[in-house]
Amino acid sequence: MPVLRVIVLWHQHQPYYKDLVTGEYRLPWVRLHALKDYYGMVKLLDEFPNVHQTFNLVPSLMTQIQDYVDGTAHDPFFDVAAKPAGDLTPEERRFALQYLFQANPVHMIGRYPRYRELWEQFRAAGDTPERAEKYFQAQEFTDLQVLSQMAWFDEFFLDDPDIAALIKKERSYSLDDQRLVIARERELLGRVLPAHATAAQQGRIELSTSPFYHPILPLVCDSNMGGVSTPGLTLPQNRFCHPEDAREQLVRGLDLHEKVFGIRPVGVWPSEGSVSEEVLAIAQSLGVNWMATDEGVLGRTLGINPRENAEKLYTIHRFENAQTQMHLVFRDHTISDLVGFVYSGMAPSDAAAHLMQNIKQAAQPVLDQGRDAIIPIILDGENAWEYYPHSGREFLRRFYDALQREPGVEAVTISEAIARHQRFHPLNTLVPGSWINANFNVWIGAPEDNKSWDYLYHARNLYAQTASGVNEAQRRLAYEELLIAEGSDWNWWYGPEHHSANDCEFDELYRKHLSNVYQALGATPPDYLAQPIAMQAARAAFTPQTHYIHPRVEGDMVRYFEWMGAAVYTADRRAGAMHGKQFFVDSVQAGIDETNIYGRLDFTDKLPETDFDLVVNLESWTAEEERPRRVLRLDVKIAGGTMHSWKVTAPGEEWPLASLGQASEEAAVAFARNFEFKLPLSWLLAMPVASSWSSPAATKFRLRFSLWQGRLPVDALPLEGWIELQLLREQDLMSLGM
Repeated sequence: MPVLRVIVLWHQHQPYYKDLVTGEYRLPWVRLHALKDYYGMVKLLDEFPNVHQTFNLVPSLMTQIQDYVDGTAHDPFFDVAAKPAGDLTPEERRFALQYLFQANPVHMIGRYPRYRELWEQFRAAGDTPERAEKYFQAQEFTDLQVLSQMAWFDEFFLDDPDIAALIKKERSYSLDDQRLVIARERELLGRVLPAHATAAQQGRIELSTSPFYHPILPLVCDSNMGGVSTPGLTLPQNRFCHPEDAREQLVRGLDLHEKVFGIRPVGVWPSEGSVSEEVLAIAQSLGVNWMATDEGVLGRTLGINPRENAEKLYTIHRFENAQTQMHLVFRDHTISDLVGFVYSGMAPSDAAAHLMQNIKQAAQPVLDQGRDAIIPIILDGENAWEYYPHSGREFLRRFYDALQREPGVEAVTISEAIARHQRFHPLNTLVPGSWINANFNVWIGAPEDNKSWDYLYHARNLYAQTASGVNEAQRRLAYEELLIAEGSDWNWWYGPEHHSANDCEFDELYRKHLSNVYQALGATPPDYLAQPIAMQAARAAFTPQTHYIHPRVEGDMVRYFEWMGAAVYTADRRAGAMHGKQFFVDSVQAGIDETNIYGRLDFTDKLPETDFDLVVNLESWTAEEERPRRVLRLDVKIAGGTMHSWKVTAPGEEWPLASLGQASEEAAVAFARNFEFKLPLSWLLAMPVASSWSSPAATKFRLRFSLWQGRLPVDALPLEGWIELQLLREQDLMSLGM
């Protein structure tokens, strides 16, 4: 009987945040993700002995974790969290307010009532550290310091009796409580790498590596590969061409793994799945047996749609060309992205069942031919879990349990899959590309990207010309800084694709690494390294309602003046560290008048090509109650580009309040160029009485819009949390807007 083998590879990676000259960590994400994700992802497999997986640990991440464990990391974020609140300087207080709320607002901040209370206090005070500082007293800072750290603790760490007691305490933390959290943090970080080593030595996981500082190897070998992968792409003015650096990055990665774990890796997930024939040749010369990338690279190489050629996608390939031989695995892009971007919005049981169904359906055409099938699921092993309740552990447990129980299915490492596979698909050529669109356009081609490559080129040239004239310590420092600057993470945030709250820090740190090269070589850094590379990026924005609105609900024309005064939420489509999310909704407008609530959803230039659903969740709240006073759901089905049906329902009520076939004169729903609706306030138990609101009627509304395909959520506004409307008289709304 043919066997379905499921490969799961978790890629664990963070940029290199340390300034080698000052020794300071510019951002805290290595420490925080090491607390939250890395240990638990491996530890969870103790419960599922028949589920074997591959963990790809980037070497520069490992060295930073070791730095924290050794107590040599100088992390100002940690220092501020550890310092007694009464001793914080004004600058440190503002620093705490700026950075200690950088966490998922729903699943991390919202999990702890006091943390959310402090976050809302910060937002209400102006959403900036300078405005909010005066509203925070010492006790509130202590609570913030404690909760902002515990929010990042792994689910296994939260079971610790001392930590569980602090969670139960909820607020009014003492200095001893703060010291306990800080001390436990150092201890827990020390468990991460040993947990991986133990699991690998027991044969339950395979450890693979990446080039040391996570560079895009094909571009380091030759930046002109950007134009080979995307003909006509605008390239940097200067051609960067250093295959010797690419080799060094790989050698260092292999060596560090062997030193730390006692096992030399035979597999490599090249940074961002970026491959070329030259990269395969370098890796093979270093003893690498397998590499992995995305199905898009396979599709371009063979000139096929991989989704329509299961027998070519769901197998192991063997590349042979001249002296190069390499096993290649191509990730299932769709299934991997479901885990990364979609299942967080579903019930864990439904998500796990849907995932198993997709895996079996994808493999069935291969199994029907009597062949073993390989389904590679490869994705980021850290960032996705912020969007899942409780770090996605229930979802993973249900998925792993299904993998163990399903007849004819094996959950194996990549090396195990290669050893058991009988038919390798031959390849003698490979189109250069990455996991993102099978090209390198995220890291080269945009003006910001190309500028960063030119700056790197000049620093590398200076090293080549002057390194022989400085002492060994200076030379080694300069070269180390160059290797760091070759990392992919800097250009991830340059260009139009991605954006985060830390854009400025990434930009400054990249330019600091290059400046350190010049200083190490006894040269003066050029003036341009003092100027930001990154341009100002648009951020998500919310403007509250300032006037009553009375728009017509027709959906076919945006009447600007009818919606003037509405609350407006505009999406930030570059936000976050993950790539691959589809965006269909662009902005939301909402507001009330004396009798109705209105909403409008504007789309991006592209709508889904297949049928989809729109869902609007509405809640009304009073100031006294801890639960919504009334909950409504508006469901709209779009088929063939037109509205097929709609209905408004309330949980627990058998019949809809209104629908397309049972329309109420009070309600209206329209879809054409945009989506609009009108619902009566009375349906939300919010009736105006004599120009004032009756008690205990609602005092605010919350709304959330989402777009679904195939019963899966694919986009939403807001992505996290809700849009809030205040239920006030118009003159009170106007006074708030002044």
